[in-house]
Amino acid sequence: MTYHTLGFAWLTVAFPAMGLMFALGGSLMAASLDRGGDGLGLKAIGRRMRRIVVPFWVLGAFAVVLMSLMGGLEHSWRLVLWFLPLDDPPTSEKGGVWFSQIWYVRSYLWFIILSPLMLWLFRKAPVPTVLVPFGVLVALWETGHGTGGMVRDFFMYAPMWMLGFAHHDGTLQRISRKVLWPACLVMGGIGLAILYSHPGPRGYDMNDAPIADALWSTAFLLVMLHAAPAALSLGAAEPAVEAINRRALTIYLWHEAVITAVRLAAVAAGVSLLGPYGGLLQLVLVFALVTLVVLALGWVEDLAARRRPRLVPLPSRAPAGRLDDRAQPVPV
Repeated sequence: MTYHTLGFAWLTVAFPAMGLMFALGGSLMAASLDRGGDGLGLKAIGRRMRRIVVPFWVLGAFAVVLMSLMGGLEHSWRLVLWFLPLDDPPTSEKGGVWFSQIWYVRSYLWFIILSPLMLWLFRKAPVPTVLVPFGVLVALWETGHGTGGMVRDFFMYAPMWMLGFAHHDGTLQRISRKVLWPACLVMGGIGLAILYSHPGPRGYDMNDAPIADALWSTAFLLVMLHAAPAALSLGAAEPAVEAINRRALTIYLWHEAVITAVRLAAVAAGVSLLGPYGGLLQLVLVFALVTLVVLALGWVEDLAARRRPRLVPLPSRAPAGRLDDRAQPVPV
């Protein structure tokens, strides 16, 4: 939320959130598949998809109504993608900025669907399975197809998803630090060198340099998971953190719309959001309004997870639930 509100490029280097969230998703999905019990993983896929698409339906209804009122929205069969985003749903010129975060949900669903095959391949040949997407990503970039889209996003984040598999299986702990740490230094160094030698339109922003992002995020995750393998729990034992985890999808789905609404309201009111004080005002307003949205709509996540709906999802004092019962991971 802070990055999307203020646009600080250095945040993408200091904390590669997208890679971390895909790794967390891969770890959770591997746990679900191992407990699935049906061989093909259909139960695990259905359970994970339900927890994503039910809250997404609420956003989809809002998006279609809002962009229809704004005008310019194409009314075709593709509107169904606002309720099952297996591809980028249609947007209008004015409305697209409200919902630019949808790519993550689309990518996440494809990773869920393909996880049984990906996990099988990873366990058969972990190193080649992680390295192949890097090669494909470089090929896409060199041929002019690596600037965005569903295929680019898949191959960019597939290694992070499978590092989540490795976290779940304990694979990384069997690698010697004498091998892992130098490899991470090389990967991370190359990633930073690419970024700082080829700045994008937003400066040194990892989101404008997919190859640098993939290398840096992978190195960051390898160090993080090897040094602190419990880090992907994200402090779930803490009540406040668990409460946020149970509303993470709502926060992610709605924060871009809130940011856009705050900026439009500031323009209408003649209030400047520039400079340190303007940025602080914008950040405070965004966090406050997202909190209100979470209170109003967050209970849908409880329904999707088949929990009793709560206004404030503070966990009970009962023993912590299974990893699979935690909220879906999204960048917040």
